[in-house]
Amino acid sequence: MMSCDLLSDAELIAALKEGEEQAFGEIYERYWKELYRKANNILQDPDASVDVLQDVFLSLWQRRAQVDILALKPYLHQALRFSVLKAIRKLKTDRQFYERLMEVTTEIIAENPLLFKEQQQLIQNLIDNLPEDCKQAFLLSREQEMTYKQIANLLNISEKTVEKRISKSLKMIRASLNIETCITILLWYEFHR
Repeated sequence: MMSCDLLSDAELIAALKEGEEQAFGEIYERYWKELYRKANNILQDPDASVDVLQDVFLSLWQRRAQVDILALKPYLHQALRFSVLKAIRKLKTDRQFYERLMEVTTEIIAENPLLFKEQQQLIQNLIDNLPEDCKQAFLLSREQEMTYKQIANLLNISEKTVEKRISKSLKMIRASLNIETCITILLWYEFHR
C-alpha cells in the first residue's frame, strides 16, 4: 500500500474497511486536532474531550466493516456530536450525584465524626502511595492551591504534564475508593480548599 498521507478520504475509508491499521492511523492524525478542539470548546474539560475522542475513534475502528461512510469528515463530526452529548449527560449526572454526596456527607459527619477521621486516614494513605511525580503535582495543587501553570514552572515541566499527573492521581484514588469513601473525600477537599 502506498503512503497513507497521500490518500484521499475516500481511499482511506476503503482501506479502513479492509482493516488497514495505517489507514486508521492516518484518519486519526488527519482529524484528531480538529475534533479535539471542537469537543473541548463545548465541554471545557480536556480529560472529557480526550475520552470523547477515544470513543469516536474506537467506534470507528470497531465498526469499520459494518458502517457505510460516504464522507469521512461529516461522519466523524456527527460521531463527535453524539459522543459529546453523551458526555454532557454523564457530566450532568455526575454533578448531581456529587452534590447529593455532599449533602449526605454532611449528615454522616455530624452523626459520626470518628468515621470521617478514619476515612481521612484512608485517603491520606492512598495519596502517600501515588507515584512520586503524580503525588508531588497533586499535593501542590490540592494543599498549596497552586495553579497548573505555577506547578509547571516550579517543577520545570509543561502544564499538560501537570494536568496528566493530577488526572492520573485522581483516577488512581477514585479506583481505590468505595462509595462511602467517595463521600468522605468530597467533604475532605471542601474543608481543605
